Amino acid sequence: MMDEHESYDPRYFEPLFATEDRHFWFLARNRVISRLAAKVLPVDSKGRILEVGCGTGFVLRALENEFRSIQVTGMDLFLEGLRFARRRVQSGLVQGDLAAPPFEGGFDLVGMFDVLEHIEEDREVLSHLFKLVKPGGSLLLTVPADPNLWSYFDLASHHARRYAMADLFEKVEAAGFVCEFSSPFIALTYPALRFQRLLMNRPGSDDLKTANDQAEEDLKIVPVVNEIVKWILYLEAGWLARGNRLPFGSSLVMLARRPAI
Repeated sequence: MMDEHESYDPRYFEPLFATEDRHFWFLARNRVISRLAAKVLPVDSKGRILEVGCGTGFVLRALENEFRSIQVTGMDLFLEGLRFARRRVQSGLVQGDLAAPPFEGGFDLVGMFDVLEHIEEDREVLSHLFKLVKPGGSLLLTVPADPNLWSYFDLASHHARRYAMADLFEKVEAAGFVCEFSSPFIALTYPALRFQRLLMNRPGSDDLKTANDQAEEDLKIVPVVNEIVKWILYLEAGWLARGNRLPFGSSLVMLARRPAI
């Protein structure tokens, strides 16, 4: 379905693994994912969850901890990522491509978190995801928001696009899903990020080496600021879990359902 080295650079798994447990962005995204997943799948229920593109297992571990009675499985194209994931989770891990998944569908919840933007053929991916979700089951997605935020970070991350909400909505529903909830999130840092992108999207920032260096700077943690931002973003997660939406943000979250019939 894709050239794996065009969709992601596996060298980034190691720095991500070293950063995710502390960085506000990853922690806040996990809180949003866990809260919304619990709205469609009670934590004490039986069922099956699949995370596609589980990478280093950071989100997978959060799902495993949240849904202790549910079978949680992670799948990734890259063996390098799965080796890090095995250090974090007890869940089943599978190396595989969505074009030829190593199992049949029937999952109560399928999640794909900041993966769809890496793949040129996103409509094809969503069609494959539809087949993995059981009738009446749910799809949970996060993607980077706002094409105006396109920058060196997207270049270094091998993104094919950033999404406007209308674009994501149209593609998800075209695959056969019904959107039940969607919102921007990571709103707190959005104004500063927008201003930073205007300043940094200058001549030379489209050079891959420059982009990689700048992206690595973004992963550095400023301890006190990191803690303050993390706790404010946790409030965002609670706001979204109550069915409220945010007006803007650097990421989008969408919860959709495959019709039961």
